[in-house]
Order: sequence, then C-alpha cells, then structure tokens
Amino acid sequence: MEKTKVAQNKISGFFTGVKAEFGKIIRPTKDDIIKQTTAVVVVSAICCALIALLDIAFEYGMSFITSLF
Repeated sequence: MEKTKVAQNKISGFFTGVKAEFGKIIRPTKDDIIKQTTAVVVVSAICCALIALLDIAFEYGMSFITSLF
C-alpha cells in the first residue's frame, strides 16, 4: 500500500514538472522563423554550389589524369 502511494507521488510530481517546463517554452516570432529559414536556404544553396564545383573539378582532373595513360 505504501509503495503505491510513493509511486503515485513520483508520477504526479513528474507530470507537475512537465507542466511547469512547458510553461517556460518561448515560441519564435514570425520574423525569427523567416530569418532562420532564409539562412538555412542560403547556406544550403552555397553548399550545393560548392559540391557541384568540386565535382566538376575532380571530374576534369580525373579525365586529365586518365588521358595521360
């Protein structure tokens, strides 16, 4: 009987803590979301372009090396 009360108190305390933590959540504003999304898209495009340039350079280099033999 005593163990069930202790378990119930632990479970109850857990959910009380969860509720308190949810109250501390700060939602980003629309402007913040737009800025962060723009930053992700720009960085992704830059990385894509860099990978494409490296791919072209390696392809050219490998073609040059294989043409020597």
